[in-house]
Amino acid sequence: MTIVTLDGPRSTTPDVVDVVALGESMVTFLPTVPGRLADVPSFERAIGGAESNVACVLAAAGHTARWISRVGADGFGDHLVEAIGAYGVDVHAVRRDPDRPTGVYFRTAGDRATDAHEVAYYRAGSAASSMSVRTMDLDAIRSGRVLHLSGITPALSADCLELMRELTARRPGRPLVSFDVNHRPGLWHGDTDGPRVLLELARGADLVFVGEDEAWGLGGPEAVRAALPEPDLLVVKQGAAGATAFHRTVGADGTETTRVTTVPALTVDVVAAVGAGDAFAAGFLSATLRGLPVRERLRHGHLMAAAALTVPGDLAAPPARDHADRLAALDDTAWGTLRLGPGWTQADARAEEEVRTP
Repeated sequence: MTIVTLDGPRSTTPDVVDVVALGESMVTFLPTVPGRLADVPSFERAIGGAESNVACVLAAAGHTARWISRVGADGFGDHLVEAIGAYGVDVHAVRRDPDRPTGVYFRTAGDRATDAHEVAYYRAGSAASSMSVRTMDLDAIRSGRVLHLSGITPALSADCLELMRELTARRPGRPLVSFDVNHRPGLWHGDTDGPRVLLELARGADLVFVGEDEAWGLGGPEAVRAALPEPDLLVVKQGAAGATAFHRTVGADGTETTRVTTVPALTVDVVAAVGAGDAFAAGFLSATLRGLPVRERLRHGHLMAAAALTVPGDLAAPPARDHADRLAALDDTAWGTLRLGPGWTQADARAEEEVRTP
C-alpha cells in the first residue's frame, strides 16, 4: 500500500528480506572481573537477545535481516536499536514504548552451565512484554522469506503468547516459520505449563531447533521426533555429540519420506560458552536460505557455533562464506579431525591446514 505525505508518496509495505527475527533484546551488563554479582565492582555494557543475535549473525554473513520488537523510549532502547542496526540489521520496524522501560540484565563471568553462574533479569513489565497482536505490525513481521521466533517470547506475557500463537498458526501464504524452543524455566516463574506451551508452538512451525537437554524430558532424537512429528524439519542439538536433523520430503507421487542426518560437533577450544545456540540457528538458516543440503546446513550451524564459542561475548564475526563452504565440504575424516580455536574465522585458504589436528 502507498500513502501520500508532504514529501510525496511513501510505501507502507515493508520490503521482503531474507529473515525477520521477532523477540526481546536487552541491554546486558557483563562483569569486568570474575566473582559473585555481590562482589563485582563494575560492569561493561553489551546487548543480548536470542532472536536479535540470530539477525545480527545473518546480517554479518551477508543476508538481509530485520529485527522487530518493542523497546522503551529511553537511552537503553536507543543503544539497542543503534547497536543491532550497526550489524547491518534493519531496525525500522522496532516500536518505541513511552510507558515501559527497556529490559536489562546482569550476569557473572562464569560459564552458564555451572552452579556458580548468576543472572539477574530486570525485564518484568518491559516494553517487549507488551508485544501483542494489537501493538505489532503483522505485515512487517511476515515480511521475510523466513520468520524466526523463539520460546523466550511466549514466556514474557499473555499478550506475547497470543502473538506467538497467531504467528505459528498454519495459514496459506505465511513465510517459513523457524522456532528455537529455547526453554528457559526461570522465565516461566514456576508455571508448569511452559513445556506444554512450547510443544504446542513448535508443532505449528516448519523448522524447529531444540536442545536434547530441553526436549520435554525425552530421551534421544528419535523420541523427540516421535513427540514432534509436525515440522517438516526438526533439528535436535546434542551438545558436544553433534546434531541430528529429521527432514520430511514429499515425492512427485505424494509419498512422504523422512531422512535422518547426523553431523558430529567440532572440536573447539572454548573461550566462552555463550551464544552458541543462536549462532548455530543462524548458520543453519543461512545454509537453508542458500538451498544447501541438510548435511551442509548442520555443518554450517556447527561452524557458526564454533565462531561464537571462540570469542568472549555472545556475538562473533562469522567466517567468510567461501571459507565456511570449504570447511563444510570436508570429507568425514577431515571434519572429524578439525580443531578450531580463537581467531579461526580470520583464517584464509592457506591457513586452513593450521586449524586441523594432524
